[in-house]
Amino acid sequence: MTKESAMRIGLRPGRLTRISGVLALCALTSACAEVQFLSHAAKEVANEPANAPVRSGATAENGDHYKVGKPYRINGNWYYPHVDYKYVEEGIASWYGPNFHGKTTANGAIFDMNKVSAAHRTLPLPSIVRVTNLENGRSLKVKVNDRGPYAKDRIIDVSRRTAQLLGFETKGTALVRVEIVEEESRQLAAYMQGGQEVADAGDNAGPAPSPPAAAPTVSVSGSELPPPPGSAVAPPPSDSFKVTPVSAESVAATRPNVLPDSDTGITRQVPMVSPTVFVQAGAFSQFINAQRAQLLLSDVGDVHVEQVLTSTVPLFRIRVGPAKSVEAADSLLKRVIAAGYPDAKIVSAK
Repeated sequence: MTKESAMRIGLRPGRLTRISGVLALCALTSACAEVQFLSHAAKEVANEPANAPVRSGATAENGDHYKVGKPYRINGNWYYPHVDYKYVEEGIASWYGPNFHGKTTANGAIFDMNKVSAAHRTLPLPSIVRVTNLENGRSLKVKVNDRGPYAKDRIIDVSRRTAQLLGFETKGTALVRVEIVEEESRQLAAYMQGGQEVADAGDNAGPAPSPPAAAPTVSVSGSELPPPPGSAVAPPPSDSFKVTPVSAESVAATRPNVLPDSDTGITRQVPMVSPTVFVQAGAFSQFINAQRAQLLLSDVGDVHVEQVLTSTVPLFRIRVGPAKSVEAADSLLKRVIAAGYPDAKIVSAK
């Protein structure tokens, strides 16, 4: 397991003060022991029993409640969970396993490192996403049932089994594309919320509205009329054209009653040719500020100024790179942050 994966934590808002004593004790230990101890301590705080009731779709993999959550802060960074059925992002994935195996996730699921699952910082829990390794083209559907990652600039943290199937367990990280599977995520949210049609308001959602009253019924009578003059009556259809009616019960019996889940079947897409990543220092509305940033970062690496059109005003984006590997991107990110850009992040080549 990589160091950044081991540092992955899932604190809830307002809980950081409860582990201040843990941090002080960690300072007296070696670096490796500190990382492991902090991981376990933080996870224990994060996995206190949830107040949300158990839903009809609850399982060990789904968790015991549907969760969107309120904004929260980790390591000085704010995260804003929300429902986004158009979510697509490219970036770096890491994986986690032994230190969290058998523990509960942010919405009460039981984490099994030998099954396909993932952690995401803002998507609803649970959701279904498709993760594609852009370096080798491997792709599969993954159930998101935990929060994270919070180490460096990772966009998703997957289980060890997921990393094995996607082909980056040994390497530890990979450049990936993560995109939500809308239909299956909506279906899963509905099951977890007791059968509501779609997921909308998240943790603070009220009870589902009552169904409308049925329309009034009246009796209808009918009578046969003679055919119009000059017309001929068609013969009755033969038995070969008769259709046997199908009951609603028989249709329901043939429909599989299963929840959307992770898919261990690997599909292959065309991998990126020598995928590259950049470190984005920021985006500026004034070109003079972009020029200033370009000058300050000139000693760090190759600086690119790109104009991006938005719905309001054009922005001037500053990127440094490209980096030839994830490891090189991590090193470059540290240097850009040290140069005075704490909000810098790793992005994939566009």
